[in-house]
Amino acid sequence: MKTLIIAEHDNHILKSATYHTLTAAKTLGHPIDVLVIGGGCQKVAEQVCLLPDVQTVFLADHEVYQHQLAENCAALIAEVGKQYDYILAPATTFGKNLLPRVAALLDTAMVSDVIKIISGDTFVRPIYAGNVLETEQLQEKIKILTIRTTAFAPTKATQQARAKLEVLPQAIPNHLSRFESQQLTESKRPELTSARIVISGGRGLKSAENFKLIEEVADCLGAAVGASRAAVDAGFAPNDYQVGQTGKIVAPDLYIAVGISGAIQHLAGMKDSKVIVAINKDPDAPIFEIADYALVGDLFTILPTLKTELEKVES
Repeated sequence: MKTLIIAEHDNHILKSATYHTLTAAKTLGHPIDVLVIGGGCQKVAEQVCLLPDVQTVFLADHEVYQHQLAENCAALIAEVGKQYDYILAPATTFGKNLLPRVAALLDTAMVSDVIKIISGDTFVRPIYAGNVLETEQLQEKIKILTIRTTAFAPTKATQQARAKLEVLPQAIPNHLSRFESQQLTESKRPELTSARIVISGGRGLKSAENFKLIEEVADCLGAAVGASRAAVDAGFAPNDYQVGQTGKIVAPDLYIAVGISGAIQHLAGMKDSKVIVAINKDPDAPIFEIADYALVGDLFTILPTLKTELEKVES
């Protein structure tokens, strides 16, 4: 039996989600291969070769995969994946876009957002915004899983390449979709899904201008910045800041929720954080039910004061 992991990357750097997915794959106890798809992604394949317990790294490096569009990438994964018993990818936007298509092409079922692997055919995943844990058993020959990265620790890379690198000649054209453009938010802050500290703002900040208060405190803490869906929909923060059921799932050492009431969809994306601090003027806000530390008060007074005190510590 063999396991295939689909690597998530940006053609330059292997994303942290893949390191977490590898840990999940190792619990299955079978030989592991990794498929890297992209354009100009040779360096990514070399990074994957440094991961322990990976036997072979398959590299599909061609201009038709430059933007990793799901239509032809899914076709390639389905072709390569026929010889595997398990196909895994992180439960990120990347994995959620790809693997359902792969499952359809292979005419098999899949399990999404796996947080625990009980055995080779039995898996646990959250449903109803994380309020219920469901145990599923797959009888399919090829088992397709997306892995919730916050449920598994990342695997550490080694200093010396151990895996064998094999280049795939397949170049499947994409006649169904085409790449138009993308807008990337550049930041010196840590990546949201891998940051040790996250501070998120909600609708209570009232404007995009006020959202800078969150960013200033984040810079003092070396933290990533998140936002509730309400804040994103109101235009206070960009879409890639969104934390929650329809956004990014995070589980940092410290999560600070500011002006966030605590809708169930937001809680689903951050309630596994080790320490949760909530700042809200409403003492009955649902966020306080899961918070380790609750601070009831005006965030427009609290945040500047917090920033001042943090600057004193830095100096």
